[in-house]
Amino acid sequence: MTPSKRSALALFAFFLVTFSAPILGSLWMPGEWYAALEKPSWNPPSWLFGPVWTVLYIVMAIAAWLVWKKGEFKFQAKPLTWYFIQLGLNAAWTPLFFGAHELLASLVVLAALWVAILMTVLLFRPASSVASNLMIPYLAWVTFASSLNYEIWRLNR
Repeated sequence: MTPSKRSALALFAFFLVTFSAPILGSLWMPGEWYAALEKPSWNPPSWLFGPVWTVLYIVMAIAAWLVWKKGEFKFQAKPLTWYFIQLGLNAAWTPLFFGAHELLASLVVLAALWVAILMTVLLFRPASSVASNLMIPYLAWVTFASSLNYEIWRLNR
């Protein structure tokens, strides 16, 4: 397989793996329970979440691929492992929040997710500053989502 075909296949694989988190999350939709929760005045409209997350997942996959290109898994095991850890935590949030209605447990997952994203940002930097910088909007959004999750928990205890 040529290097360019291998790279294209890797990019496709990173898209598949990355988008597995929202595909799994789609099994638990907000529904009536979420609509009935008290939310802060700064809660974004529901229609905003889909486009924001779609862009973030695309950028995340590209960032991981850029790191992979700098030595594949052989030399990039640590940063890519942290990438997969944060992706797993990302996937765990939706069933906890929307499925189990566990507002506090989902907040704990978001805190762990935030740390895992920060570790990913820091570990991506030596391989690719572009990849590291591409992860920063995701970290910012999860910071916002954590604040929102906290406020929803606080208002609905």
